Amino acid sequence: MKKGIIGKKLAMTQIFDEKGNVIPVTLIEAGPCVVAQKKTVENDGYAAVQLAYEDVKEKHLTKAELGHFKKAGISPKRHLKEFRLEDCSAMEVGTVVTVDTFAAGEKVDITGITKGRGFTGCVKRWNNHILRMTHGTGPIHRQPGSMGVIDPARIFKNKKMPGQYGNEQVTILNLAVVKIDAEKNLIAVKGAVPGSKGGVVFIRDSVKA
Repeated sequence: MKKGIIGKKLAMTQIFDEKGNVIPVTLIEAGPCVVAQKKTVENDGYAAVQLAYEDVKEKHLTKAELGHFKKAGISPKRHLKEFRLEDCSAMEVGTVVTVDTFAAGEKVDITGITKGRGFTGCVKRWNNHILRMTHGTGPIHRQPGSMGVIDPARIFKNKKMPGQYGNEQVTILNLAVVKIDAEKNLIAVKGAVPGSKGGVVFIRDSVKA
């Protein structure tokens, strides 16, 4: 990983390119972020920087969190995220990271928390087929059907069954950066990004591009 930043998902819209093609994009308010902590190989065993994002009132933080920001000499922030960068030598505590570290045409990986959908059945959760709507199927059209076999008379692990759907961390790989607006701290990324409007996302340069 060469660079990263914390942002907030705003909305989806569309942009027209030079040929008039419509490009669906997600608008993300990325940064500015401040380096709250720098970890080194000598002290921590690995090199990384911890970025802080979005101002917050002191009453919303614990004493330990307030002490952490006071030690770094920065104002209290709501979100913290650690990025293991290939070269952290140029970044010190207090360094501001802005959206212009990325450029249009680059590929990025974006991590976010998906929308929580509560307890759902296997049809919605796993896209299972429904049973026939006729011939004595009865009122069980959306039930999963047989769970297992007589031998070993139990349900195997990882069986796709009803349960909690959503509200989990997901990373989307190789999303193209369409446009950067440094003045408004906006980045437009092609395609969809996990999470709802206002959800926090972590952006980094693509590891598989």
